[in-house]
Amino acid sequence: MSDPTPVIDDLREESEELDALVARLSLAEWGLATPAPGWTVAHQVAHLAWTDRAALAAVTDEDAFRGFVEQALAAPDRYVDDGAEEGARQEPAALLAAWRDGRRTLQEALRGAAPGARFPWYGPPMAVASMATARLMETWAHGLDIADALGVVRPPTGRLRHIARIGVRARDFAHAAHGLTPPGEEFRVELTGPDGDVWAYGPEDAPQRVTGPALDFCLLATQRAHRADLDLTAEGPEADRWLDIAQAFAGPPGAGRKPKGAAR
Repeated sequence: MSDPTPVIDDLREESEELDALVARLSLAEWGLATPAPGWTVAHQVAHLAWTDRAALAAVTDEDAFRGFVEQALAAPDRYVDDGAEEGARQEPAALLAAWRDGRRTLQEALRGAAPGARFPWYGPPMAVASMATARLMETWAHGLDIADALGVVRPPTGRLRHIARIGVRARDFAHAAHGLTPPGEEFRVELTGPDGDVWAYGPEDAPQRVTGPALDFCLLATQRAHRADLDLTAEGPEADRWLDIAQAFAGPPGAGRKPKGAAR
């Protein structure tokens, strides 16, 4: 993506849509449990604010970002939860203000970054568009958790195109995260967007193929739904294996979600 402006604009819109959902919540609603075990609505927003701070450090101050990495190395099983817990202890108004300020500052830094710049991250280094896409992905995914807690359905939008793209591009990373050798050839991925248009990736004649709704692929890649509950089709054994391990986020594989109806 040569011009990162469109994805930064979509990141802003995704954030504002979620902001409108949480801005008027009561204190009790901030404390509602979300599908992520142990995380309330406040934890979800706090995590977004915390990750924005880490991303801002990666973009503007690599020495400061090393501090975030050292925290992760010191407590690999706890640093994400610890960051969310620290933020969730704030008063909702203070937490909301911190999230708003942090995301605005990060978006300004991304818009002002030099062309071709790359930034360190917990996974592979990120270009400007990739960093903005990662933030959009997380905002959307954690926004889904918040919406679930509130009993709200958020309609899918064309912004999912960015998340689908990073999910496809993260295929080899997902394999490596599971200690698997990535496939040697590209897959064909054809996803139907919310407006009915098809988003296609990879060679048309590739024998390994994935097809289905873009929303379902994004839910899978962000581990917001179990594969068994999604309308995704894999052709070929390597494509089938990928759908079992797909992740669009940096870091170790998560536990994912259980199939609907499975014992909790």
